Amino acid sequence: MEVKSSIEINRPASEVFDYVADMSNNTVWQKGQGRCTWTSDPPLRLGSTYDQEAKFLGKSIVSSFEVTELEPGTRIRIVTTAGTMPIDVTRTVTPLTDGRCTVGAIVRGDAPAPMKILGPILPAIVRNSVMKDYRRLKKLLETS
Repeated sequence: MEVKSSIEINRPASEVFDYVADMSNNTVWQKGQGRCTWTSDPPLRLGSTYDQEAKFLGKSIVSSFEVTELEPGTRIRIVTTAGTMPIDVTRTVTPLTDGRCTVGAIVRGDAPAPMKILGPILPAIVRNSVMKDYRRLKKLLETS
């Protein structure tokens, strides 16, 4: 399954990237995030790791992630190294004029067995959830 989304945010790209690349912020703007804790020492770099606990469709999802791609200021990719649901997320931030930027996400994953019964509607559910999260991010960053 692959879901893509993007949204324009009226904030400088560098600020937005710093926020979305700090996975400990996920609990603030992503629904269902219970805990995101860095397990590697700062600064953020290729190979940085964190653990996450979340709920999706009423199911607990516990995962460990690693930063597998990092282009500071523009792109970060995180991939599960262990957990109940394999996920691969790429976040990009592209500067626009007048201090605005576009934030994009590509979420790839494979649902655990209990969620597979949703079949072809699962990508739509995930896409809707991701878009709601990014609208929440936009509102948060534009009002802070």
